[in-house]
Amino acid sequence: MSETAEEMKARKERERDELYALDISGVEWHCAPGTEQDEERVEIAYLPDGAVAMRSSLDHGTVLRYTEAEWRAFVLGARDGEFDLEPNERNGGLAAQ
Repeated sequence: MSETAEEMKARKERERDELYALDISGVEWHCAPGTEQDEERVEIAYLPDGAVAMRSSLDHGTVLRYTEAEWRAFVLGARDGEFDLEPNERNGGLAAQ
């Protein structure tokens, strides 16, 4: 028996509440290889059940948390180019004039 839209919404809210209730004070944060400590970058931490926390290296107080399903959808979308930037001078896509 498949869940109704209302049941799915309630389940997702429960998952989110449980995820944000986790104490992540002792997690290990990771960033892309080759980035400098003082450079702005995205950092992630792996949480239980495949969940992931994400923050900016310049703002440790704001942490977003994603369930395993949300993280998988994001990573697969990024691999497929869903989040590609339009080429411009600021992101290295166009040669400087």
